[in-house]
Formats: sequence, C-alpha cells, structure tokens
Amino acid sequence: MANPADNARALILQKEDIESQLQVQAGILSNNGSTMDSPLIDAEGFPRADIDIYAVRNARIRIIELRNDLAAVTNSLSVALQSVYDPALAPPDAPNGTSEGKPFAKVDGVSPGSPAAEAGLQRDDLVVKFGSLTQQSFSSSSLKPLVDVVSAHENRSMPLKVLRSNEIVYLSLTPKAWGGRGLLGCHIVPFSSS
Repeated sequence: MANPADNARALILQKEDIESQLQVQAGILSNNGSTMDSPLIDAEGFPRADIDIYAVRNARIRIIELRNDLAAVTNSLSVALQSVYDPALAPPDAPNGTSEGKPFAKVDGVSPGSPAAEAGLQRDDLVVKFGSLTQQSFSSSSLKPLVDVVSAHENRSMPLKVLRSNEIVYLSLTPKAWGGRGLLGCHIVPFSSS
C-alpha cells in the first residue's frame, strides 16, 4: 500500500512533468511572437500571416488544460504533504492492525466536469476519511454528517482519503456550484465491510 510520502513523491513528479509541458507550449507561443491574449487576426479581420495560427491556437488550448491539471495536482500535493508533515492528520493505529481506518462510504457515480471529477474521485472508490469525518463519525447508516461537512466547506478545499484497488489515495475536494446537481457531482452511498 502506498504511504503518504510515496504518494507525495509521485505527485511532485507529476507536477514537474506538467510544468515542463507548460514550458514547451509557452515556447511555441514565444516562437510565434504571441501570447495567450494576442489577436489572431489583423486590423482588416483576416488571419495573421506572420504567425502559425494553428500552432498558436493549439498551444493556447493545451496551456489552459495544463494549468487546470497543475491546479488539481497542486491541491492533491497540498493534502498529501499535510498528511506527511502534520501528525494530527496521520492515521491512528487501528486495533485490527491497519493504520488506514475503515471505509464508511462508497462512490457510486461521478458526473463528468463536476468538482468530484476534478478532485480525481472515481466510481467504486471507498471513502476512509472525508474532511474530518471517519467511520467513527457515523452512529447509523445515514450519511447526514457528510452532507453537513460538504455544506460547511462550500468553495473551500478539504482533504479526502479513499481506498482504490487496495491502495490509499489522498485527494483534495472543493465543494462548489458547478452547473450540475449538488455541490460535489457524485453519488455517495453508505458502505459496510462486513
């Protein structure tokens, strides 16, 4: 199982890769004497003949995509580093020998383009920690405490810990209005390992 330090190292490598790709795309703009905002048409409304419009447009699109990817990886890295360096976020040793805690909810579906999708949540992820909530936060099969935490964190990032294919994955989720249903854009159901 990946520990928080290994997870953070992987995210750092991913972040460095995205940054190098951004430099390549910025170089394409620079070679064409263009920026993200410079016009692609001349004063008469015709495509500019002094730049490779196709390359500039593709570079701009790729830069926007990479900036979004970089923001998501940076958020995930922030959560991962918190779990590495903040002892309060370190998982307590459980009596059954696992230090990760038990899942209490399952992701039953994720809407494309939603905050849950941006955070990297996937269908069948098992939720071990949701913000400050753990299995001990629930006295029944109701997920009401989860709803309360989502409302309290609207437009604010919160850490998640999920079990995916027997690997612990740390994510950062920001509940927000996104043009779809709810603040998360995913369906979460109670989960029992018994």
